[in-house]
Amino acid sequence: MKAYIFPGQGAQFSGMGQGLYTQKAGAELFEQANEIIGFRISDIMFSGSEEELKQTNVTQPAIFLHSVILAKSLGADFKPDMVAGHSLGEFSALVAASALSFEDGLRLVITRANAMQKACELQPSTMAAILGLADDVVEKICAEIEEVVVAANYNCPGQLVISGSIPGIDEACSRLTAAGAKRALKLNVGGAFHSPLMEPAKVELQAAIEATTILSPVCPIYQNVDPRPNTDPAQIKQNLITQLTGAVRWTQTVEQMLADGATEFIEVGPGNVLQGLVKKVNRAVQTASAG
Repeated sequence: MKAYIFPGQGAQFSGMGQGLYTQKAGAELFEQANEIIGFRISDIMFSGSEEELKQTNVTQPAIFLHSVILAKSLGADFKPDMVAGHSLGEFSALVAASALSFEDGLRLVITRANAMQKACELQPSTMAAILGLADDVVEKICAEIEEVVVAANYNCPGQLVISGSIPGIDEACSRLTAAGAKRALKLNVGGAFHSPLMEPAKVELQAAIEATTILSPVCPIYQNVDPRPNTDPAQIKQNLITQLTGAVRWTQTVEQMLADGATEFIEVGPGNVLQGLVKKVNRAVQTASAG
């Protein structure tokens, strides 16, 4: 069974999607996106600097556009048995699986990016990657800290990203290192994504999601906050709303897709970060089965 997976923020690079513009259908979608966004995001994607691409109002729609237009370029060859997306990638997955229109998906991504940026400006916050510790150890230490610090991205066994206030992340990194983490690396991000500090953004995005038509996808989608097969539009909406302040359970998503029969994972979008995470999850699952 084929599982198509869609990357999130951080996968961007200068020149992304340029080849897709050479195709008539791709060029039309890029131009439609430029009109909806109000500036030529295609120019920034194809030849912009790394700094320009890092701006939240550019990064999120750029990755979405690359992923969705690439999926559409596959035409009849795009035959998913299941789909999933990492954080922002969930919106790409929903459009690719025909649950969201291209226009509605792009507008939601723009709303999401702008709302997240505003939430980041309300309170200085950040994230950190914790390597080499069991998830429950990380969760326990975060829960003991008085500042806001939560597990945000369960990327693969031994790699968990935490999110919270700057003092909270600093304290957590110190305590997690003392507890045996191989690395506790603060990330170069503008805010505490997938944490309670994103609540102002969630409120704004919720209104936009509730006003948007979502249909049943052509195949089950495994969502970040509830990594089980889902085709119910009402539940998909609720999971999308919860996602901004909830954790990205990517490890659990891949585990469930494997359990449900996924034999091939195809990454659709810039880069191949998710492929690496899938391999690590798969390896852990096989090791556990052998044991």
